[in-house]
Amino acid sequence: MAAKAELYAKNMEITETVRDHILKKISRLDRYLNTVEETRVDLAFVKSARSASDRHVAQITLRGKGYILRTEERADDLFAAIDAALDKMQRQIERYKGKRYHGPGSRTPTSAVAADVETGEDIEELPVIARRKVFNLVPMNELEAVEQMKLLGHENFFVFYNADSDAINVLYQRRDGTYGLIEPKLG
Repeated sequence: MAAKAELYAKNMEITETVRDHILKKISRLDRYLNTVEETRVDLAFVKSARSASDRHVAQITLRGKGYILRTEERADDLFAAIDAALDKMQRQIERYKGKRYHGPGSRTPTSAVAADVETGEDIEELPVIARRKVFNLVPMNELEAVEQMKLLGHENFFVFYNADSDAINVLYQRRDGTYGLIEPKLG
């Protein structure tokens, strides 16, 4: 995997020490997932970060057949950001492999789960959908969606039906104050 890793920097230079550190750490991910076709590491120094502890950004993207895994971490030290992003990627790979190879359920018989409950053993809790919301979509263009998002006070995202593309889109506000648009596509 290390030979295929692509390194990119924004507002900084990648030194040999940093390059060696990244390639050494990235090669260890082979132990967890050996079907990676492309590895991309983006490093950035953000002068205008709100906090000094968020100035160094490390983003790692792994692409393989049928999946894309991405992590991003921020820290006051470049090496700390890289290590945190790699740790997060390792956990994401384990979660992906668990879902992919073990299926949606743990395949544990109900009788075994009941026995665990009786003995008081800890069971990993599944995420609970605490609320479902149904709403009518009104066709609008992207500018109207931005305006509607502001009017509703939604700070993170806004789901809308894009009249220009005849599809459901998700509008979100990025950290730098600009907006991003997600256009889902069945693949």
